[in-house]
Amino acid sequence: MSKLVFSMQLVAELLGTYLSMFAGFAAMVNKNIGLLGIAVLWGLNMMVMIYTVGPVSGAHFNPAVTVAFASCKRVAWRHVPAYMLAQVVGATLATVTVRLMFKEEQLQFLRTIPAGSDLQSLGLEFLITFYLMFVVAGTVMDKRAVGELNGHVIGAVITINSILAGPISGGSINPARSLGPAILSNCYKKQWIYILGPTAGATTGIWFYNAMKSVKSYNEVTKFLPFLRRLARTKFKRQILLSQSE
Repeated sequence: MSKLVFSMQLVAELLGTYLSMFAGFAAMVNKNIGLLGIAVLWGLNMMVMIYTVGPVSGAHFNPAVTVAFASCKRVAWRHVPAYMLAQVVGATLATVTVRLMFKEEQLQFLRTIPAGSDLQSLGLEFLITFYLMFVVAGTVMDKRAVGELNGHVIGAVITINSILAGPISGGSINPARSLGPAILSNCYKKQWIYILGPTAGATTGIWFYNAMKSVKSYNEVTKFLPFLRRLARTKFKRQILLSQSE
């Protein structure tokens, strides 16, 4: 891969993360949009950005997704730090843009803070990111899937997760999404939840799907074993008959 191509991938990740985060953040500080509207907007915007820059960078927009892909050798580990930096910078710039357009006190709505216990939010962030990456693996990595629909499916999962986890953990799913507002407000309290939970969940989700796919591939191979055994027995019997006739 040339440096120019990789640079364009980073630009796509930065711009894609920026636009997706800006739209989501702007909706969150708008009092006229409720939880359902915010969730739908996050999902639709993610779908749009996946189709827009997906062919260029893969449309990760999420350090947890990048790490998960790297763990399966879909992305080179040497490219992970640059991808993650582009994503965090994009999310931070989106936060800055929203800060310039709206009142400062409204920025508190952008921060991801557990509504319950830390363990509850950690578990929820793990599960919803597991769900996301499990679906990504099935729609993007599996050649049997209908690739033209992966943006729709992933956008739907983002919407579901936002509705499910938004009132409890903030429904981050994305360390960059949480770090952007944290960097601007210089408040990193509880951020370990939104780094550890999504990263572990995404990596587990992609490996779990790959394990299932491997089992199915194994079954597709082993279903021919009875035929091979019968063929071997027939050949063995034929050799015995030939030896007896001699």
